[in-house]
This record gives sequence, structure tokens and C-alpha cells, in this order.
Amino acid sequence: MKKATIYTRRGDEGETSLIGGTRVAKDHPRVEAYGTIDELNAAIGLLCCCVPQEQRTLLESVENNLFTIGCSLAHNSECNTTIEDNDVEALEQAIDQMEEQLPPMDSFILPCKGEGAARANLCRTICRRAERRIVTLQRECPVAQGTLRYINRLSDYLFALQRLLGEGKEKKWEKPCK
Repeated sequence: MKKATIYTRRGDEGETSLIGGTRVAKDHPRVEAYGTIDELNAAIGLLCCCVPQEQRTLLESVENNLFTIGCSLAHNSECNTTIEDNDVEALEQAIDQMEEQLPPMDSFILPCKGEGAARANLCRTICRRAERRIVTLQRECPVAQGTLRYINRLSDYLFALQRLLGEGKEKKWEKPCK
């Protein structure tokens, strides 16, 4: 039996295969969308290294959901893999719990100090980019139900987590637009 290799050489000309076999350019909106989800998942893995266990447990669930979303986005036809309402609700509950521990916001804030807060902020910005890529893709083809709602709520969760991990070290933006 021949050992399988990681390289196939099929992508050497700038194309890749979607689930189902359709070949598309590596910069196709579908590839951009699931590639950004993959990048977000990698960043969340890094974030998991410096958060309390309670947050890590939820983030591990997020990682699974991001794989579900990535799988759905990588299909060349409509996929019935969806994010459930309870997945969004879990993020909302976590946001509510964190916000109970945080002072109210009365202005924009600069990214918090501290490694955990900085990692959460980086994840938030990648999440927002993933959302934009999915919106672009959605103009061309259907996206599984719940995907955008989940990604939008995830960026809110990551913002609240950034604030929580910043432990009150956040600074207000000093020169707001007028």
C-alpha cells in the first residue's frame, strides 16, 4: 500500500476543489469565506491558550461550530449543515454574563492591554472580515441558515471577552470623529 502524501499538486495552477469536486480559483468568494473562517479558528485556538476554563469550554464549542460553517461554505451545492438557534443563544448568554461584570461603555475604546485581550481583539477583527466575506458570497449563492447570525454574535462575544480579559485597563478613544 502506498503512503498518502499531504501534497497533491492539483493546486499548483491556482485552483482548488470544493467539497463535491468542483474546481474553483483559490480566490473565489467561497474559498475566501471558508478560508477566513479557518483563519478565525486558528486565532481562536491561540486565544484558548490564555483564557479561563469557563471561556475555553465555550471557545472549544465555537471551534466546532466554525468547522461546521467552514464545511458548509466549502460545499459546491447547498448544504444542510446549519448552526442552531441554541448555538447563538449560548453566545448571547455568555455576553450577558460578561457584561454584568463590566462597567458600562460610554465611548469607543482602544484595544485593551494584555495578551489575552489583544488575542480576543484580533479574533474579533478576523471574525468581522469573515462576516464580510460571507456577505459577498451570499450575493452569488445561498449560505446555510444561521451562519451570518452566528458570526455576527461571535464578534460581539469576542468584543465582550476582550473587555473582560482587559481587566479594566481599557482606554477611551481620545479624539472621536465629529
